[in-house]
Amino acid sequence: MSPYALYAVDLVAIAVLVFGLFLPRHHRPELVVAFLTVNVGVMAVAAALATSTIGAGLGLGLFGILSIIRLRSEELSQSEIAYYFAALALGLLAGIDQAPSGVDVALMAAILAAVAIGDGLLTGRRTSHQQLLLDRALTDHTALVAHVEGLLGARVLSAEVVRTDLVNDTTLVDVRVHPGSGTTTAQAASALGWHGAVR
Repeated sequence: MSPYALYAVDLVAIAVLVFGLFLPRHHRPELVVAFLTVNVGVMAVAAALATSTIGAGLGLGLFGILSIIRLRSEELSQSEIAYYFAALALGLLAGIDQAPSGVDVALMAAILAAVAIGDGLLTGRRTSHQQLLLDRALTDHTALVAHVEGLLGARVLSAEVVRTDLVNDTTLVDVRVHPGSGTTTAQAASALGWHGAVR
């Protein structure tokens, strides 16, 4: 197999990764250009390093620094980081081997399969993570969970109090919820014996 054939396989693989797996599942088109650019850029530079006198270790070190900068510039979920490194790995596999074989293609297929299976297992189990500033100071964890479930209409998986301000009567809470599986405000209030609307 020629290196050019492997380059073509890489382009097909990154298209499957981005347009077949990531975009339909995560709906974040702003990351498409990042994944495509990282993949093609890594492939191009890795191919250049493989045929030059510059050590491949230096090139990989530079890629590591650039990836850290990119990941620190925006908060990404763990699954998005997995797609990011899958794009990196596909580009490296395509560019670094100047005598490609079927093993390279098999490794690319393994990466795609790992992402497809791993991310597919999360379909229907996705959670939402956010910080909420509540307009009341809640020191009871049960009341806090019920209040958040009533506000969001979703089942709270975890709720960690970041700050409770008894003077200003506020609570900052870090919550992770399962969308579409929660209780209504009335149900949450009823569970605690509250009367009236939950604010």
